Amino acid sequence: MFDTLSDRLSATFKNLRGKGRLSPEDIDSTAREIRIALLEADVALPVVRAFIGKVKERASGAEVSKALNPSQQIVKIVNEELVGILGGETRRLRFAKQPPTVIMLAGLQGAGKTTLAGKLGKWLKDQGHTPLLVACDLQRPNAVNQLSIVAERAGVGFYGPQPGNGVGDPVQVAKDSIEYARTKVHDVVVVDTAGRLGIDQEMMQQAADIRDAVQPDEILFIVDAMIGQDAVNTAEAFRDGVGFDGVVLSKLDGDARGGAALSIAHVTGKQIMFASNGEKLDDFDAFHPDRMASRILDMGDLLTLIEQAEKTFSQAEAEQMAAKLAKGPKEFTLDDFLSQMEQVRKMGSISKLLGMLPGMGQIKEQINNLDERDVDRTAAIIKSMTPAERQDPTIINGSRRARIAKGSGVEVSAVKSLVERFFEARKMMSRMAQGGGMPGMPGIPGMGGGPGRQKKQVKQAKGKRKSGNPMKRKAEEAAAAARREQAQAGGAFGLPTGQDGQDFELPEEFKKFMG
Repeated sequence: MFDTLSDRLSATFKNLRGKGRLSPEDIDSTAREIRIALLEADVALPVVRAFIGKVKERASGAEVSKALNPSQQIVKIVNEELVGILGGETRRLRFAKQPPTVIMLAGLQGAGKTTLAGKLGKWLKDQGHTPLLVACDLQRPNAVNQLSIVAERAGVGFYGPQPGNGVGDPVQVAKDSIEYARTKVHDVVVVDTAGRLGIDQEMMQQAADIRDAVQPDEILFIVDAMIGQDAVNTAEAFRDGVGFDGVVLSKLDGDARGGAALSIAHVTGKQIMFASNGEKLDDFDAFHPDRMASRILDMGDLLTLIEQAEKTFSQAEAEQMAAKLAKGPKEFTLDDFLSQMEQVRKMGSISKLLGMLPGMGQIKEQINNLDERDVDRTAAIIKSMTPAERQDPTIINGSRRARIAKGSGVEVSAVKSLVERFFEARKMMSRMAQGGGMPGMPGIPGMGGGPGRQKKQVKQAKGKRKSGNPMKRKAEEAAAAARREQAQAGGAFGLPTGQDGQDFELPEEFKKFMG
């Protein structure tokens, strides 16, 4: 959704690189480019004015003029101001002291309230709650039936005593649901109300009546992130007519320009609490302004990536895999590789996962063109192998490759390529698990530095020319001998130690980092 805005801002910041000092003209031109980028993203004009005013004020101050890298300071300022207009800190749900906690959903028709009710229910269930979805949308055809199906898919409770399709009293259903939740021991009630085609006074009054009947702990306004400026106008009208406590953005994975997301929190004064970014029930999470700002500026979202990995990977399995790799590369088999790949697949779309890494905006087209089915093809190849072949891929010869290719529906070259890539990946993973680190960084334990690199350094040292001045040559030889003597007496880093290695004292500055 924010691709156009991200590209425009990245191009703006690129023009600032390499400048040791920013002139007032540089700041003005940067502010102008940012203003255009925000307006093109359909951000509300009052928000743009406030945002640019703060950026220019801070960019003209001491924090930029005295900075070693002014362009990075500008990026920092823009990032912090983006976090500000997105709502600042993450807003959490308020739960009632005495259950059940009542959450009321409201919004326009087509905003995705019913589907979002299921996503919220599943999210609450994953947090350890027992939610109940209540069907109070008795106007839209089949709304009650749809909510019951969504609740079943999410694995949560459902309450819908009225058939809907214009029949039934939504206020009475909302009232009765509270007692039903207490009886069935549900600690959260999610009330799905009827949508509106616009600023509809009759439906607005119905929402107010439901609010008064159940006294919700949270009223969440569902906003379709793709409808732009009209979302802000509707949110203001609903805030004045019924009131709400927080905003939920639906369809955040769409191709709209994202102005609603950047405007609504600033204009209404209510924070965005959740965001839905896909069609699956799992494509829903709490909204973090700082993480969203990082994504917009192509600085990644590693915290969300880590959280998703923690949900998918078990600590015990991770430790078991690390122990296997530490023993040697042959301990890691194709069965292990398949297991790891399937767990990564459970985390969601590979393209979305890669998009959370910093700097991925530069290869956005390649990421978008990734074929998710490649993972399935790889899994099919491995599953077409015998247990012995998965355990020891070195036994896979020409006839075995042909059989595996036929069984998985791929070319023989694909099987050969997979096995070769597996061997390379296994070597790299084993080296990293054993503390070998990355190649090309000698002299620091755990950061690599292979023998080839060391030999190259020795060769360069041997080829060093000696001075033609006898006195100068003698001084150089004496200095080299002293260095060799120090190296022989030193520890792993060439630092002086005694026989037991205990008499060297770290400087005070280092002790705090060593615990």
